[in-house]
Amino acid sequence: MPIRVGFGYDVHQLVTGRKLILGGVDISHEKGPLAHSDGDVLIHALCDALLGAANLRDIGYHFPDTSDEFKDISSLILLERTMKILQENGYCLGNADTTLVLQRPKIRDFIPQMMENLAMAMKTTAACVSIKATTQEKLGFVGKEKGVAAYAVVLIYREI
Repeated sequence: MPIRVGFGYDVHQLVTGRKLILGGVDISHEKGPLAHSDGDVLIHALCDALLGAANLRDIGYHFPDTSDEFKDISSLILLERTMKILQENGYCLGNADTTLVLQRPKIRDFIPQMMENLAMAMKTTAACVSIKATTQEKLGFVGKEKGVAAYAVVLIYREI
C-alpha cells in the first residue's frame, strides 16, 4: 500500500469584531481571525497537509482568497472539498495529527466537538483525528494574543 505524508501550517492575525472558529466550532471570544473565509486555521493547516501529501498544490491554489465564492465560507466545506479532490486522485486518509497554538481562550473543552467535526467532514472516525492545543507561554505574536496558528501532519494512502 503506497503511503504519503503531508505537513500543513496556517496562521491568522486576531482582530476584534470577527468570530473565533476553530475546528468548525464557534468559540466565544473578543477576537477572531482576519481572513477571507471564516479563518479556521486548524482546518486550513489540515487542508494544506492533505493536498501537500498528494502533491496537489495548496489550499490557496484550490480555494483562492481572491474569489467571491470563498468569502466567509465555512472551512468545513473547504475540508470536504479537499477530501473530494484527494478521492478523485485515488487517495484515502490514514490519520491526521494537528496542533493548535493559541494563548487564549483555553479550548480543551471544545476539542471533542472539533474532532467530531473534522472526522465528519473527512468521512472518517474521530479516532483518526488528533487535536492538541498549546500556548506560546506569552512569547511571540501568538503569546501576545495577536494571532493564532496551527500545524497538521497527515498520512494518506492509495489502496492497491
